[in-house]
Amino acid sequence: MSMTGEDVLKIPMGENDAEADTIGKYLLNLLNEVWVEGEGFSGKRPFGNSGWKYELYYALAEAKAIPATFYEYGEVDTFDKDAAIALINSAVQALYDRLP
Repeated sequence: MSMTGEDVLKIPMGENDAEADTIGKYLLNLLNEVWVEGEGFSGKRPFGNSGWKYELYYALAEAKAIPATFYEYGEVDTFDKDAAIALINSAVQALYDRLP
């Protein structure tokens, strides 16, 4: 089954620095952070953590939206980064498509 951008927006997220419960809310919180922080925005650490993209990748892996393997204790071992980027891009496009 192929996922649409709308499907990706609804993928649940575990605990994360953006305090978002879905990928869609995470992306919106990221946009809000850009707006609020302005010139002080850190693309490297938007929520205080340099691994912020991996919070999204992990959610995609957990939802089985991308091929991934996990370590014994649940951490992602390997994943298809190109597939993850493509799905996040499709989610961003879905947000854009909602605009009038």
